Amino acid sequence: MTNTDLRSAVDGRVLSPGDEGFEQATKAWNLAVDQRVAAVVEAAGAGDVAATVGYARRSGLAVTAQPTGHGASGDTDGVILLRTSKLDELHVNPEERTARVGAGVQWGRVLAAAGPHGLTGLAGSNPVVGVTGYTLGGGVSWFGRKHGFAADSVRAFDVVTADGGQARVTADADPDLFWALRGGGGDFALVTAVEFSLYPAPSLYGGSVMWPGHRTREVFDAFLEITAEAPDELSVWFNRIQAPQAPPMVGLAVAFLGDEAEGRALLARLDKIDDVIADKRGPVAVANLGDITAEPTAPAPVRSRTELLTGIDDAAIEVLAGSPLEPVVGLQLRHLGGALAASRPGAGPSGPMAEPYLLYMLGLALNPELSAAVGAKQAGLAEELGARVSGRKPYTMLARGERAAAAFSGETIARLREIKRARDPQGVVRANFPVLA
Repeated sequence: MTNTDLRSAVDGRVLSPGDEGFEQATKAWNLAVDQRVAAVVEAAGAGDVAATVGYARRSGLAVTAQPTGHGASGDTDGVILLRTSKLDELHVNPEERTARVGAGVQWGRVLAAAGPHGLTGLAGSNPVVGVTGYTLGGGVSWFGRKHGFAADSVRAFDVVTADGGQARVTADADPDLFWALRGGGGDFALVTAVEFSLYPAPSLYGGSVMWPGHRTREVFDAFLEITAEAPDELSVWFNRIQAPQAPPMVGLAVAFLGDEAEGRALLARLDKIDDVIADKRGPVAVANLGDITAEPTAPAPVRSRTELLTGIDDAAIEVLAGSPLEPVVGLQLRHLGGALAASRPGAGPSGPMAEPYLLYMLGLALNPELSAAVGAKQAGLAEELGARVSGRKPYTMLARGERAAAAFSGETIARLREIKRARDPQGVVRANFPVLA
């Protein structure tokens, strides 16, 4: 079969190698990830998703879905890249506290629609991340300590299965597939829409505070003191920033599901640290959740590494607060625990996550030499942390070259692989990080 056959099967645009716009259409959000694909399909609706799967099945190809390209691994040789950004349905039901979104919807839109009703979804830090991919990978939210993984709030998926059929997947209708999709990644079916619970957020307090780098140890000590007694409604992230040719900075980013007075009281320890560069704490509209960290929203070439830590001792403090960062530009330590660590009936593959801290390291990958240097520094920091690194990684934060098995227990990955083999023996559906790899 040819891509001409594919063009005749779908309503959306199909791009093949050599077509104008093809190279741009293949790009991931991380511009350091090269995606070599057989074709790009810009789906006009769920019918196009089903037609693309049918074509791929008949042609011996695989399909991978990306609305934005966040989380791309580059494992796409010979794959049809399905862009789902036009599946942009969004409906918030404030009475039932639910949202239904198409596969192309980004978190910023959901928060803007839910916030006026005093509700929030379990979004992460960046408003341009797609809801579906984030949720399929588990989803570690600002509000995860209170409400758990985003995936565990899903009530239903609309999917196209590997045989090209369309189905609504719920805990009752298809418990195995429902379980796998709630945090096991996108390797089992192509999701065209997802329905999930929203949570009360009548008031939200948060923001960031920044200091010069010489205050790093004081800020880290404050981070440990605050998180030792933090209620589940409070999330605190420690950040070190070493921008190229700039002085080092240190800061805390916080989000509190509560009012300003209580939030300020919980964070009073920060007011004792001098030399504040900027203090942006205050009431936060749900729609502006992304402003807390103000992460870049435009594509860029980067290299990241995530580790889960079993604890913090004096040796770990020396690494996290004392080791030079260059050429890494950002080190972030998130306090976890709460509902993320709890064993919950009916939970998906992601949890419970017993590790109390998540370490995220980011550097620029402007060229191969810099990328290699960043990777070496990240590996060196992880090695210095030694046995405090658990070896497990959140699926939604896996990086290029890593494997899905790193995100799950042996029992969980075995079950995911069993479901994959049973539901998609031809390997028509391809996740960014396939469970059989």
